[in-house]
Amino acid sequence: MAVYALTGFSFVSLLGFGYLSWDWIKPGLVSDVSMDPMEKSLPPTFTRPPHIIFILTDDQGYHDVGYHGSDIQTPTLDRLAAEGVKLENYYIQPICTPSRSQLITGRYQIHTGLQHSIIRPRQPNCLPLDRVTLPQKLQEAGYSTHMVGKWHLGFYKKECLPTRRGFDTFLGSLTGNVDYYTYDNCDGPGVCGYDLHEGENVAWGQSGKYSTVLYAQRVNKILATHSPKEPIFIYVAFQAVHTPLQSPKEYIYRYRSMGNVARRKYAAMVTCMDEAVKNITWALKKYGYYDNSVIIFSTDNGGQTFSGGSNWPLRGRKGTYWEGGVRGIGFVHSPLIQRKRRTSWALVHITDWYPTLVTLAGGNVSAAEGLDGYDVWPAISEGKASPRMEILHNIDPLYNHAKYGSLEDGFGIWNTAVQASIRVGEWKLLTGDPGYSDWIPPQTLTNFPGSWWNLERLTHGLRKSVWLFNITADPYERYDLSQQRPDVVRALLTRLVHYNRTAIPVRYPAENPRAHPDFNGGAWGPWASEDEAEEWEGMGERLRSKNRKKKCKICKLRSFFRKLNTRLMSNRI
Repeated sequence: MAVYALTGFSFVSLLGFGYLSWDWIKPGLVSDVSMDPMEKSLPPTFTRPPHIIFILTDDQGYHDVGYHGSDIQTPTLDRLAAEGVKLENYYIQPICTPSRSQLITGRYQIHTGLQHSIIRPRQPNCLPLDRVTLPQKLQEAGYSTHMVGKWHLGFYKKECLPTRRGFDTFLGSLTGNVDYYTYDNCDGPGVCGYDLHEGENVAWGQSGKYSTVLYAQRVNKILATHSPKEPIFIYVAFQAVHTPLQSPKEYIYRYRSMGNVARRKYAAMVTCMDEAVKNITWALKKYGYYDNSVIIFSTDNGGQTFSGGSNWPLRGRKGTYWEGGVRGIGFVHSPLIQRKRRTSWALVHITDWYPTLVTLAGGNVSAAEGLDGYDVWPAISEGKASPRMEILHNIDPLYNHAKYGSLEDGFGIWNTAVQASIRVGEWKLLTGDPGYSDWIPPQTLTNFPGSWWNLERLTHGLRKSVWLFNITADPYERYDLSQQRPDVVRALLTRLVHYNRTAIPVRYPAENPRAHPDFNGGAWGPWASEDEAEEWEGMGERLRSKNRKKKCKICKLRSFFRKLNTRLMSNRI
């Protein structure tokens, strides 16, 4: 296997950083996870179903954890990861809704109709109701299921709510981002409402409590009132560290020496979240759950670099298909792991948690369900090869088509103007517009706008629509090999064609004014009856073409400012 020279990074430094490993590309040990529905089978080392705590953070950058060399203090995460298994070949999606939908369904977003953007507050859209969710499968296996935190999978009708999708209890927000204290969310000027819910009711009385602390307290209460003799699944989807950048003052004081105000607030939020995880871990031990528990930690997408986050040394940021947008922080901590205190380079994707956790619980995962995830517990616990050999990052037919893409550039089998990305073995292919493509060292995150002039910028390849990288040898995506290896490009394009044939139509309906909080008592929440939902969904399809025309004007403005920004930077660098 060829290892290409990387500017500014030696081969030895790459090994030291932990990037180079070939373990995960060995032939996969794909096991048959189907079983008799009447048979409840646990992994051989388990005597009873484990308690499962899944912790998901929001917009935490790849660099923003202590064990990745960050300047942010995360002692709890560092300790849990060090004592468990660090997942250093772990992938998520570039934005909120896609990662959450793939976690909950075990399916790529092309198989749920959510391949474009996020679910917005006023859209009549939600996680498809015909998909059996992870908590529903765990309920079938005898688990008590609880969700605390951010949902962001749609709520326009009651059938979409967490308590209708497999969770026994829910405390959290339904939309994508809220104020950490007031729980207000504005989806445009004058379209504001309260968004904190207890079950299916608005939790007006909780306003004023910082969400990270509130959510950790709720987990503590759940554990205190449940019996450790009965299996429990708790999905903790922290709002942190998504904007707005808000933190209790005592955490900000720790970072008073940071010159960048955004980075200072962001760091405080990460450390506060770290202490919340510490309190959850303490509660697991206090109430007798810990010895039979599995704690999984995951980020939902890359960090937003202009809001304090850092994905260094990876390329790109949240919302992009570069590694900085899709490579996540992940680890598993559990006394039940056979080979602890190590780093795993097994290829793992967020869809894998569905079959992995259902299998751990002794549930039934049938091959007929059409999951895109794999059971990766043997790879995590025993160090075996991952059964996963490829990842479809996404195919988004609605995203702005790349100006220089064409069917001709795609060997006549794929229009390279379409935004798509796939990884097969050590190779990663991107087509269309992958998103913001710079490398942003954390030390250059000074106050806006000065930070822009210190970016390590891409100076070539701006008129492209196809990129190919050997991610094993070039994890920072510095050397595009699409011209040198057209055979690999064609092979990966063929895989995109294969996946595209299995995709279902995109569900991205037009926003409806009926969703305005003013019509719903001042809070965000379900607003459509079953009949209304069907009518508005159809209307959304008819209005989509009109919306595209309106967006064109915005696209032209974006293009103008992008060119202006590039010109200004070229003058300053």
